Amino acid sequence: MDVVHRYFEAFNAGDIDGMLDCLTDDIAHHVNEGQVRTGKALFRDFCQHMSRCYGENLTDMVIFSAANDTRAAAEYTVNGTYLQTDEGLPEATGQTYQLPAGSFFDLRDGRIARVTTYYNLADWIRQVRA
Repeated sequence: MDVVHRYFEAFNAGDIDGMLDCLTDDIAHHVNEGQVRTGKALFRDFCQHMSRCYGENLTDMVIFSAANDTRAAAEYTVNGTYLQTDEGLPEATGQTYQLPAGSFFDLRDGRIARVTTYYNLADWIRQVRA
């Protein structure tokens, strides 16, 4: 489960390479309200896009793991700033938001093989339109 802690530490540091170091080469990235992306290259592209549009820090982190260390889950609060308009979403004007969210992981050979993230998109839209 150390890999999940390292993954979130890298996320909060804005360290995309640190996040990639936690992943298997064939990472399956299940994005909230989106398609599954497979492989580190697509994961990097996603992270770079997100970094341009959103400044986020995760707090109130609680991490759970299965006894055999093949699965893990986390719940946390996303504290963010909407930096640049993301296609198909409301216009960005530096709005701040705070959302409860969760991630689920498959772990293999000490790395993350799948990450699935969930949050309430309607709540996010309501907050940035307010």
